[in-house]
Parts: sequence; structure tokens; C-alpha cells
Amino acid sequence: MIIPWEQLAEDTLENLIESFVLREGTDYGEQEKTLTQKVDDVRRQLKSGEVVLVWSELHETVNIMPRTQFQATPYEEEQQ
Repeated sequence: MIIPWEQLAEDTLENLIESFVLREGTDYGEQEKTLTQKVDDVRRQLKSGEVVLVWSELHETVNIMPRTQFQATPYEEEQQ
């Protein structure tokens, strides 16, 4: 289920993004980015709709993933 990030408290969103960035482990090449830069990048991607905030009922976790990789369940598709 997609969580509307705009409806989250700012500190909650910040913590979710930081948690995602810290576990994500992307290689940024020769110039490593700071945590703040990485968080800002993810926030920009959320605002643009490139990535979505997703709740997994199966795993009871929140994740951030590319919109193109998110597959709604048939129930969620009916609700849209």
C-alpha cells in the first residue's frame, strides 16, 4: 500500500528516509555523498513521484521504492 508521504509528520518522514538511506548502501562512486545529501535526494524523488513510500502488510515494514517497481495488489488496484 502506498503511504502518502505528504500526510506524515516532518520528523517521521525524516526518520523514515534516514533509515532507508542508512540500510540502502548505494555506491556513489568516487565522491561519497553525506547523509544529508542522500536524504535530500530521496526527499526530492518522493516529491517528484519517482519513488513511493510503501507499507508491506506481509513484512509489517515501510520501504521506499521506485514507482515503476511497486506492484499494487488486486485489492489496492480496486481502491484507486
